[in-house]
Amino acid sequence: MTTSSWGLLALYLVLLLLAAWPLGIWLARLSSGNLPRWMQRVEAPLYRLAGTSPDKSMNWSHYALALLAFNALGVFAVYALQRVQLWLPLNPAGMANVSPDSAFNTAVSFVTNTNWQGYGGESTMSYLTQMLVLAVQNFLSAATGIAVAFALIRGFAARPTGAEQERARLGHVGNFWVDITRITSWLLLPLSLVFAVVLAGQGVIQNFDAYKDVATLEVNAYQQPKNGADGQPLKDAKGNPVMEDLKTATQSLAMGPVASQEAIKMIGTNGGGFFNANSAHPYENPTALSNLLQMLAIFLIPAALCFAFGREVGDLRQGWAVLAAMTVMFVIAVIVITPAEQAGNPLIGALGVDQTASSLQSGGNMEGKEVRYGINASSLFAVITTAASCGAVNAMHDSFTPLGGMVPMVMIQLGEVVFGGVGSGLYGMLVFAILAVFIAGLMIGRTPEYLGKKIESHEMKLTSIAILVTPIVVLIGTAIAVVAGDGRAGIANPGAHGFSEILYAFSSAANNNGSAFAGLSANTPFYNGMLGLAVWLGRFGVIVPVLAIAGALAAKKRLPVTAGTMPTHGPLFVALLIGTVLLVGLLNYVPGLALGPMVEHLMLWPGH
Repeated sequence: MTTSSWGLLALYLVLLLLAAWPLGIWLARLSSGNLPRWMQRVEAPLYRLAGTSPDKSMNWSHYALALLAFNALGVFAVYALQRVQLWLPLNPAGMANVSPDSAFNTAVSFVTNTNWQGYGGESTMSYLTQMLVLAVQNFLSAATGIAVAFALIRGFAARPTGAEQERARLGHVGNFWVDITRITSWLLLPLSLVFAVVLAGQGVIQNFDAYKDVATLEVNAYQQPKNGADGQPLKDAKGNPVMEDLKTATQSLAMGPVASQEAIKMIGTNGGGFFNANSAHPYENPTALSNLLQMLAIFLIPAALCFAFGREVGDLRQGWAVLAAMTVMFVIAVIVITPAEQAGNPLIGALGVDQTASSLQSGGNMEGKEVRYGINASSLFAVITTAASCGAVNAMHDSFTPLGGMVPMVMIQLGEVVFGGVGSGLYGMLVFAILAVFIAGLMIGRTPEYLGKKIESHEMKLTSIAILVTPIVVLIGTAIAVVAGDGRAGIANPGAHGFSEILYAFSSAANNNGSAFAGLSANTPFYNGMLGLAVWLGRFGVIVPVLAIAGALAAKKRLPVTAGTMPTHGPLFVALLIGTVLLVGLLNYVPGLALGPMVEHLMLWPGH
């Protein structure tokens, strides 16, 4: 890594820490319900209208049912609105109704905070759909993840005494309707409003204008298939399409309310782009400052939740330990991907092409990257967006070198616990922490404890389910796609890279990331259906056992610390936690990685 890349990484981590610390204090107050009176008075009518109150706590199963019902309703609403957008207002480009399979995939994707997009936003979705359907779910799906994290934190923090004993015994973890209201109203909306104004100040567009046809600097020549009188494409004697030569001196520029969606897209670790090029598009991400702010926004709430966790369990060191484990793995990933992209392509180097960076050229592998950001900022963004379950991109991961592209894939396959999505990163890492203390307990012959709560067989069964659901979905889905003809038909690059494209797609879907190796043509009924199913199972197949763990922990008494209690806040535990994530989280995917990016890397070297 160069001095500039180290400097960018250091600047990023310092700014993240400075922003996350005060936000962590506010998140702890949100979780505990310690809000100012004026906020409680504003909330009260909403709770009366919904027939609930902050005093009505739910056990874990009721909490899970409310969460599942709320998100299922969201899927139906998002699907229905896409199917009728042609007849709704705020559609100046006259976008047609979305096809059934694409609407299904998009509905499930945005409700689960995945935001996988098999379509181009500016060529498929109307302004109303972008705002009322996609942006709204950006708020609600993010709030859902944070609510689950709050429930698990309460399970660890519970100290049942007196009147609280009965509720704790029943595994009460809070009220889902209250959590989702408070998180949306007092966290996501204020942050997004401020960030949207900042982005607009940087040049991100925010309007309802019709698309604009502008004159280009030169006449552009292109070809397209020629249609016959019946409107069908003409073919020659060999069955190939007949092409016609055309010229144009204009270009259509898409408009829209972008800044408002871009803000929650990043803060909520959603990632779905208003434009097909996502954060590589100058209307979404116009400057180096906007790029830095977007990267900070992705990690802001995940990092702050670590501090909130430490405050809620009564030991700030616990939050620092989790944050330290995340940061170490994040830094290692950046150290691997950046030199891989800076080194360039050895096959091009073998032809005598100079790929070194200099004052006259950027050097390295610039394919698929914005010149505005270069390799350093693009590599850092790629790690951040895949370490979190964001999926926004400012460079095309499909164009990275094999090792460079493997890093985002690995960050996703770890379960996106390296900061991770809002809420999902913390509760995913705490699941690994439970496994880590269980392994440590086996090694020293003691009943494992974490934060004073005994980890017994029931918790370990739930932990195993939460950890294994996603790899099972990814590997089975990849196997089916590789075998099925419809799955292979989407591959644009046969061979090792084509396999990587499929593996990345299912890893991204099941882990709720949403980024892609875009060489895979995935907007087909086969992939829309398969990936939609993977998205749903990957989200709620983890959330339900995590809520069950929260309920089980809430019902347990908190044991006092003794001389035999293993500390879970020092360097030893951080190392144990990192080792558990790497070994357990990644081991399932090693054969797949060997068949994809590892083989492709060896093929780059002459003689292999």
